[in-house]
Amino acid sequence: MSQVKKLSTGKVWCFAVGQFGWSVLAALISSWLVNYYQPDLATQQAGQPIFIPQGLAILGVLTVLGAITAFGRLFDAVTDPLIASLSDRCKSKDGRRIPFMRAAAVPFALSCILTFWSPVNGESWVNAAFLFLMLMLFYLFMTMYCTPYNALIPELGSNQQTRMAISTSISFTYIAGMAMAYLAPVIWGALQGAGMARVTAIRVTFTGMSLIGMVCMFVPVFTIREKDYVVAAPSESTALKSLGATFRNRDFRVFVASDIAYFLGITMFQTALPFFVTSLLKLDEGMSTVYFVLMTALSVLFYVPVNKLTPKFGKKKLILFAFAVFTVSFVYTAFFGSALPIPPAVQGYILCAVAAPAMAIFGILPQAVVADIAECDALETGENRSGMFYAARTFAFKLGQSIAMLLVTAFATIGQETGAGYRITAFAAAAVCVLGGALFMVYNEKRVYGKIMKG
Repeated sequence: MSQVKKLSTGKVWCFAVGQFGWSVLAALISSWLVNYYQPDLATQQAGQPIFIPQGLAILGVLTVLGAITAFGRLFDAVTDPLIASLSDRCKSKDGRRIPFMRAAAVPFALSCILTFWSPVNGESWVNAAFLFLMLMLFYLFMTMYCTPYNALIPELGSNQQTRMAISTSISFTYIAGMAMAYLAPVIWGALQGAGMARVTAIRVTFTGMSLIGMVCMFVPVFTIREKDYVVAAPSESTALKSLGATFRNRDFRVFVASDIAYFLGITMFQTALPFFVTSLLKLDEGMSTVYFVLMTALSVLFYVPVNKLTPKFGKKKLILFAFAVFTVSFVYTAFFGSALPIPPAVQGYILCAVAAPAMAIFGILPQAVVADIAECDALETGENRSGMFYAARTFAFKLGQSIAMLLVTAFATIGQETGAGYRITAFAAAAVCVLGGALFMVYNEKRVYGKIMKG
């Protein structure tokens, strides 16, 4: 058997560029889908047309957009474990993960682009059906890329030092990708200023960003030869058997439950951020770009402290601290506007400063926690199912997003003139962060880390 190479710093960053690519696509959907298809009054006045039927149209509870996104996650419930199992069992000469990533990159980007290219120029159920189809494809190819990609984290990170280096680098590229997506209003605003219609400007912007994301997703595919760094026998378990074995791990069940709450809260916040800016603070929609980029830049300043504090305090304590910070931040956001005796723009800057450390912690540590649990489980069971562990985490990511989209679109219909629905959204995001922190308190970090140290 040939000796496994150690992942160099350069290769770590080549791997991380892939995270930048898929996070751009994910952020375009999570941050702008609702703004595009269910715009608030201020956005409509800025020239955004209606493309799909609005209001509480499904059972008097769900909006059309909310129902479409919710069903997408039910679809994911099937595809996540199937893709994970196929990846874990893959016997390709190129490895278990890279072949899936290579095949998924182009359709992943294309489905993201087409999501915003409604075939009918006006409100139509045809557009709703087209959106449904594109989102199903988007989530399928997102799973096909992200689940194998994330499964490489514990496999490439053969020790805690390398694993933390990978987690830190992909955290940086993840939030950089999200920040790029939040630059969209600046770009489409410039295109509008050059004479382009709003919808065309938005579509051109999203198309360009998606193509950049696609190119970046190919970087780890063509720069990392998986079998040089990973020696892992393909799993022989079926999808259902592997999924069952994965969820028999108590620590993983606790983590996933907490992670769903985290993604629910943060997605509600990110999705509603443009509305917090326009409806509550009464600022131009371009300020949402300023706030998110600033929040991202500030969070980067905490990367070194997070890495230095993790060995001292452990991942669990820092994640619990981050849950508390996000809870305070979201409650504060609920009072945006005239309720606070602070200039509106300054209110947003304060939010950026307060939330930044929690963004850094959640950007780095949860991925490392999953890697720890997967390694511990492999030592205990003798079978490497990293793909299935990350499939479950990907599902948590998507499930949290799905519920968030459902809630935000429903809350948005409440008191549009006053912004009451967006305040409710902020309070709800805070509540689920409290729940997530309470659940994560049960995670047994000492047992997991102790088993890894014993080998």
